[in-house]
Amino acid sequence: MTPYHQYTEQLTRLAGEVRRFPLGGFPPAERVKSSADAPRVLIFSPHPDDECVIGGVAVRLMREAGMRVVNVAVTQGSNSARQAERLVELRNACDYLGFDLVTTAPKGLEKINPKTRTSDPAFWERCVNIIHRILAEHQPRVVLFPHDADWNSTHIGTHLLVVDALRRMPADYTCTTVETEYWGQMATPNLMLELTAHDLGDMLAALSFHIGEVQRNPYHVLVPLWMMDNVRRAENVGGQGTAAPDFTFATLYRLRRWAQGQFRDAWSGGKFLARSQSPATLLA
Repeated sequence: MTPYHQYTEQLTRLAGEVRRFPLGGFPPAERVKSSADAPRVLIFSPHPDDECVIGGVAVRLMREAGMRVVNVAVTQGSNSARQAERLVELRNACDYLGFDLVTTAPKGLEKINPKTRTSDPAFWERCVNIIHRILAEHQPRVVLFPHDADWNSTHIGTHLLVVDALRRMPADYTCTTVETEYWGQMATPNLMLELTAHDLGDMLAALSFHIGEVQRNPYHVLVPLWMMDNVRRAENVGGQGTAAPDFTFATLYRLRRWAQGQFRDAWSGGKFLARSQSPATLLA
């Protein structure tokens, strides 16, 4: 028996205990007052629950930079019998975190995937128009959406949908785009953002409001380990040979600027943003 055996056994024990934790029903997390005209962060979530998993940078921008976060429910899942219930769960999760919520359709958009984009252009056009109207109304300073190879067809479809809608914005519209990952790792992330245990705990508590999903598959148990593994991937952000920063939890993004109808690099190389640094510096 070595200390490493104790470590893995303790992880196993904790994972088992977390599976018995209550789901949802918690009082709201800490609130940060922001003005009605505060700069907005829009999260385009392919499914209800994505906002809790990939939203670390949004949580930090809300809490540390006073920005207003709006989660856009692109779809409400593919199971029609669960769509209404998933919207209730999503609303509760957003209320817990302090996110606003915008829906795209009574049951969310359907068939958001690359195949639809090529096979049914008229339907796709209507969906793009919906996303464009949301962008035009909110004029976000920051837009979060999945990267273009995030494996799941709805995640990839959401990437294409948001980019198509951004192309409809006026030529002088600019924002910071933050591409996220869940199902598939990015080949070229350029930002590692540290999360405190407290912020990550709030994200997990919010995720537990998605009761039907975590009962079906208790993936929320493993999210902290995923955030720890992200720190291991320092070389993916900073280049081969880069030392991992002294973070416990982190999430990876690809941050770029949208200007004159196209993506532009925000910086060369990669950045590591510690919890002691303001996320507002990312938007300069």
